[in-house]
Amino acid sequence: MGRWKQWQGKLGGLAVYSFVRQWMSTLDYKALMYDPTVDPASENFQPSMIFVFWHEYIPCPFYLRPHCNIAMLLSRHRDADWLSEAARHMGFSTVRGSTRRGGDQALRELARASRRMNLAITPDGPRGPRRTLAPGCIFLASKLNLPLVPFGIGYDRPWRMPTWDRFALPRPYSRARLVVGPRLHIPADLDRDGLEWHRQQMETTLNQLTTEAELWAESGHRRRGQISGGAQAKPLGSRPTRGI
Repeated sequence: MGRWKQWQGKLGGLAVYSFVRQWMSTLDYKALMYDPTVDPASENFQPSMIFVFWHEYIPCPFYLRPHCNIAMLLSRHRDADWLSEAARHMGFSTVRGSTRRGGDQALRELARASRRMNLAITPDGPRGPRRTLAPGCIFLASKLNLPLVPFGIGYDRPWRMPTWDRFALPRPYSRARLVVGPRLHIPADLDRDGLEWHRQQMETTLNQLTTEAELWAESGHRRRGQISGGAQAKPLGSRPTRGI
């Protein structure tokens, strides 16, 4: 039975990988960036850093930035087994755990991974509340002296799943838009009040970027400084873009 479950996980992960790759390849990607050097596929990328985005948009960075030396935090729950296997196919390393429950071990593993890799965290996962930022990424950035890079993702009128995060499934051949914030440095040795203040600030920033990306995707308007995006571990843009 144990071996059968392992095979289920591998086959399920391969199916998720194939589905995400084919489905997401149909989208039209555009991005605005405060700082192009935060793109892990850019020749001017300056590692290491912690990327943060909401759980409902996980497939987008999976598709756009495969094989970019990124370790992602995923739940230990059985539901995430397929996602973890799919992430491996897409060239992501994974750390299984949560910054909320059993968080100490997960944070230690992320700290070890950060010595050689960038990190990616969905700070409202794995169980929500939706778009409410857990303090784990703030604590980790403070302890490791790594900058946080928040980015908002939006699709044009996506289908929404009946899950806690209202998981967004983009319509084929629709628009996907990203608004990537600057690297944000968190002071070291924060006390509880300091952690909470920065948590609130990051939550507000991430929600603002996400709302901006969603409205942009829905409108379809061309924006000054926008750049085209795509997968295959290429930078989102090869020329500097203005801040937003």
